[in-house]
Amino acid sequence: MANSSNVTLVGGRRPGPSSVVGTSWRGRGELALAAVAAAFTLAQLALVRPGMGLGWDETVYVSQISAHAPPAFFSAPRARGVSLLVAPITSWSSSTPLLRVYLALLSGLGLYLALRVWRGLFPARVLALAGALFASLWVTVFYGPQAMPNYWVAIGALICVGCFLRARADRYDRADRCDRADRCDRTDRCDRAALGGVGAGAALMAWMRPTDAIWTVLPLLALLVCVRGRRRPALLTALVAGLVAGAGEWVVEAYVSYGGLGQRLSDASHIQGGLGWNIAVGDQLRSLGGRALCRPCTGALPGVAVMAWWFVLPLLAALGLAVAVRARRTAATLVPLACATTAAVPYLFLIGYAAPRFLLPAYALLAIPVADAFVHLVTVPGRAWRPAAVALVALVLAGHLAVQYAVLEKAVDRTTAAHRGWARTAGELHRLGVRPPCLLTGSEAIPIAFYTGCSSAQTSGHNANATRAGILRTAARIPVAVLAPANGSPPAYARGWPSHRYGAVRIHVAPAPAPAAGEGGRG
Repeated sequence: MANSSNVTLVGGRRPGPSSVVGTSWRGRGELALAAVAAAFTLAQLALVRPGMGLGWDETVYVSQISAHAPPAFFSAPRARGVSLLVAPITSWSSSTPLLRVYLALLSGLGLYLALRVWRGLFPARVLALAGALFASLWVTVFYGPQAMPNYWVAIGALICVGCFLRARADRYDRADRCDRADRCDRTDRCDRAALGGVGAGAALMAWMRPTDAIWTVLPLLALLVCVRGRRRPALLTALVAGLVAGAGEWVVEAYVSYGGLGQRLSDASHIQGGLGWNIAVGDQLRSLGGRALCRPCTGALPGVAVMAWWFVLPLLAALGLAVAVRARRTAATLVPLACATTAAVPYLFLIGYAAPRFLLPAYALLAIPVADAFVHLVTVPGRAWRPAAVALVALVLAGHLAVQYAVLEKAVDRTTAAHRGWARTAGELHRLGVRPPCLLTGSEAIPIAFYTGCSSAQTSGHNANATRAGILRTAARIPVAVLAPANGSPPAYARGWPSHRYGAVRIHVAPAPAPAAGEGGRG
């Protein structure tokens, strides 16, 4: 599709130029999206702070291709997309600030490209506002610079759904489209990149989280199956090829390392508490207060001001759909709404815990119809009421922004403190002689092992990858330590090991093996 706002949308008639008055994709439109992406990047660098340290899941992903520590156990639900995404930095540098800056820049670029995909489907001001709404959520700013998959699933969803709509709206089939450059001007409805974008977006989602990708594209697959069209074979091929390309490694790894695809899916379900009918809406509400993981999800709900936007969001999305129906561009709004719904279903109704990052793909897709609703509210009322509407919307958005960044500040402070605690424990382990090559097991062994530069092992639980005998054999060769809560007990095999209290952690260090003749001790 050329850079034009005069696009016939799926399910509607071809609008005239007046339908998107004031937009120019070669001017203000591109500049507005670039400004939103740049502001998002700067917000990450300023508010999340590059020195925050790596979280538990991040250490797992980063350790797979790391110059700092051995790879941690990779459990069944995880996919290797994040590890490959960060490899350009982690393969040669152990600097967390450098990794954060890299991811902040990359996430800003990803947001710009994902929004740009929707050019011509919505006015520039709607897309710029949609980007600002999504990028201003505390959870988006918090996870944009982190080595986690959910933000990238959201970007892939925006690209896939936007390109899908553009490709469906293209009136030419492949045989007729733009054989010569002079047949494809900026008002022509040729879109050379749309099919590729469908596959690329699907691949990015599946590369990061294969099961999330399937849930997100279910409405697209249903539409292709139920609605005829000349582009259906090409779109179906692009969509399926993207999913296969992104999830191929995950499927192959299932047979190589997890006992088959069915076994890996079963193990993933078990690790997530057993997928089934579990209403997690209340858990998600509790996580809105800044909890990175709500498992088990107990405690009081956050304040009304923190939760209010979550209840207003579907109402504004419904208003956006009503606006789209009146504007005769129903499908361009209905399709992302449907994909947002299916993307959210497993995390609202099928698992028994919550994390705010799980709903990032749904938030990204909902942002466009919500932005359309806001633009409608400030432009449609009569001249006498328009200033009041603009003032009210501005006040609501300002209040929303203040709440989001108050939650973000608390989340960053709490997370930074936890990560610094792990780093201090790692320093104590070094002081006790536990230095690479070494092995840690026990409570929070995975992240602390990464900070220490050690391998990690567990004999039970979701991350079980070792046996008692294996750990004892390792202790005869290299430094080994068991971590336990200060008021807890170590495993039976470590109860006779020297014990050291450090803050809320008790460190049990295996006795140093007797050095062979001519060799020194651990030093």
